[in-house]
Amino acid sequence: MTTNIELGTYAQNTWCPGCGNFGILNTIKKVLPQLQEDGLDPSNVVLVSGIGCHAKIVDYVNANSFYSIHGRVPPPMTGIKLANPNLTVIGHAGDGDAYGEGIEHLIFSAKRNLDITFIVHNNRVYGLTTGQFTPTSPPGFKGRSTPEGSPEEPLNPIELMLSAGATFVARGYTRKMKHLQSLIKAAVSHKGFSFIDVLQPCFTFFDTYDYYNKRVYEFTQQDHDVSDRNAAFVKAGEWAYKEGEQIPIGIFYQVIKPTYEEKLLKGRIPVQLTPGDIRPILEKNI
Repeated sequence: MTTNIELGTYAQNTWCPGCGNFGILNTIKKVLPQLQEDGLDPSNVVLVSGIGCHAKIVDYVNANSFYSIHGRVPPPMTGIKLANPNLTVIGHAGDGDAYGEGIEHLIFSAKRNLDITFIVHNNRVYGLTTGQFTPTSPPGFKGRSTPEGSPEEPLNPIELMLSAGATFVARGYTRKMKHLQSLIKAAVSHKGFSFIDVLQPCFTFFDTYDYYNKRVYEFTQQDHDVSDRNAAFVKAGEWAYKEGEQIPIGIFYQVIKPTYEEKLLKGRIPVQLTPGDIRPILEKNI
């Protein structure tokens, strides 16, 4: 198996200069070859995205992909994984669709412990629609939909996923790319529902680079027992979106439990197709 895979595409990148999404894109392009060296077949990787600035990432990576609608990334991920458990399914979503429109799908995917990886591009603003507040925007956020400032407290995604039953819960930051590489590699290698909330500043509508640079710190398994769920809640509570608080990034929680596919399929694979098998099926139904 060669590791010289070409991950670039012909698509023109239309993200704003300075967008944190570039950090996630470049990280994915570095991680996939590393995983291939560990035995991952690139042809078995499927990227799924929703609607928003984040979604363009599937246009910029030469891999199988599926566009979902706003907030509905987990349902097609579920269908893809159940149809062929041998596939490696990596989902991308924004904080608006993941924690807003699609929060019920996210919670149930974590609850079921599907063997998929879910990466949230969390810029804490609706960037594609030019600056409305999201479920993770800080109190007082002034945007197009809240000119006087948002009166709402933000969700804590790490606490949410710990409560929902995710077996791998992490947070990264796009300015810490080597660290983010290690998180994504560990998440994809984990057998079960892997969740990473990535702090991804929107340079145009909510520039948080200076805020994060002053507060973000990496913690390791030497500092924190990833198998201790109570300790994970404590670590997650260190940042409550208040001035002066430190922001921990790393793996908050990781345990191994039976996956949804194992319990539902019990070793059976619903569909096994080889190249060319599908053509007679399509021709028969024309």
